[in-house]
Amino acid sequence: MKKVIATAAAPGAIGPYSQAIDTGTFVYASGQIPVDPATGNIPEGIEAQTAQSLANVRAILAEAGLTMDNVVKTTVFLADMNHFAAMNGVYAAAFSEPYPARSAVAVRTLPKNVLVEIEVIAIR
Repeated sequence: MKKVIATAAAPGAIGPYSQAIDTGTFVYASGQIPVDPATGNIPEGIEAQTAQSLANVRAILAEAGLTMDNVVKTTVFLADMNHFAAMNGVYAAAFSEPYPARSAVAVRTLPKNVLVEIEVIAIR
């Protein structure tokens, strides 16, 4: 089973991909950049961008009937690894123990030249 998860409470897909796919057991959410779905604006700074990316993740999970507590794996893409500590502070507040597994990698550029993108895998 493969079901598309889509919500207007997170930025819409702008290419040939889905906001998330629900397999019945796992929900695979596409990477979320810090675009405010209501305004299209991108906040300034790594903390605000991390918070918006996580808000977008929360909205997608909510559409699937899940919460951040269902997340088992995240991948954080950073435009600059020097932003890791500041991102991590905001990220830590979004999750509770047991924390999901995580990878954090620096990339050359991200869509719309944002500072962070976050993708998650959640389990039912």
